[in-house]
Amino acid sequence: MLLKEKYGQTALVAGASEGIGAAFSIYLAAAGMDLILIARRSGPLEKLASSLINKYHINVLTVCCDLSEPGAARYIKNTVRNKEIDVFVYNAALSHIGPFENDTEEHNIQIAYTNMITPMTLVRMFGETMIQKGRGSVILMASLAGFQGSGFLAAYAATKAFNRVLAESLWYEWKKRGVDVIACCAGATATENYIRTNPEKSGFFTPRILSPEEVVEDCFKQLGKKPSFVSGCGNKLANFVMQKLLSRKMAVKIMSDATRERYHL
Repeated sequence: MLLKEKYGQTALVAGASEGIGAAFSIYLAAAGMDLILIARRSGPLEKLASSLINKYHINVLTVCCDLSEPGAARYIKNTVRNKEIDVFVYNAALSHIGPFENDTEEHNIQIAYTNMITPMTLVRMFGETMIQKGRGSVILMASLAGFQGSGFLAAYAATKAFNRVLAESLWYEWKKRGVDVIACCAGATATENYIRTNPEKSGFFTPRILSPEEVVEDCFKQLGKKPSFVSGCGNKLANFVMQKLLSRKMAVKIMSDATRERYHL
């Protein structure tokens, strides 16, 4: 069944201006859905919106919003007003790479709002209408870093674990009410943000870095079938070994050592 026929006409993508968020936006536009695109920077957001309108002849509303602000969710809700959101994708994320004590308290709070509080509030706001209609979908981006402790990614990893558990819980609560919920657990993905962190080249046994388009296509294949999934065969294998075959202590060590080596920490 086509996305629009199954879920409805309008999709909202938070964190849409580049990377995985832009790939979600393009995928949904190609499916004929109207879009509400949210990001902090207006330039890339407007450029993406213009290209989607010209290519797919859909309606696109852009909303510039800092998702780390305490009032971000309410601002978005007031801006979209009475528009019904049929597909909700939350891709935005903040992180700090390095020792936990080197980050500021203020930035930790911004990470918590961007990665946890804002998406949870928006899911509550838009999910209620989906339940009333008896159809809709929610996609929350999680991460392999959130399956165990991840040294030098402490706050990011913890918030991504939150997103995965939230999505899995709502998958159970809402699946018989017509709303599909899934957590997309991505590994290293060739997004602009990832490239800007200037990571060291991966070792021979490190899973292949996926393209944003691969992650998105995999997500829509799994939507409605699973509460969460790990994108990419290499990532699935690595996660199986880490979670099923190794001790918790060893899993934390391997994940943390990999981050230390990748960023020369």
